[in-house]
Amino acid sequence: SSSFVFLSLQLFGTIVWILVASTQVPLPLLQGWVMFVAVTAWFLSIVFLCVFLFGYANRIAVNWNQTDFLFHGATFVFYFGAFLLQAATTSLHHFPRKFNSTTQEKILADHEYNISIAASV
Repeated sequence: SSSFVFLSLQLFGTIVWILVASTQVPLPLLQGWVMFVAVTAWFLSIVFLCVFLFGYANRIAVNWNQTDFLFHGATFVFYFGAFLLQAATTSLHHFPRKFNSTTQEKILADHEYNISIAASV
């Protein structure tokens, strides 16, 4: 059961990572945090999974139920914050990229807007 959760974290973290990286990242501060959360959670879940797969869990005297709960609780909080920031970036898609420009280039092009929606979900 725990392996399934770690593998789903890997899958969805990788998808978010790819989707955000495939846009032009118009708001680096917001989307930088999204990328940080996705990459960090991806890496830590790999480490956590390897601890169980290679049997290190038996050698380390830790309450693994509590550690698992704390890890997934923290991951939920960080991913929820990343979701809010990505959704905020997505909601600003119709604003102009340059406020003093005569061109009407949007913060997110239509294709990037669709990618950003997928990353938010």
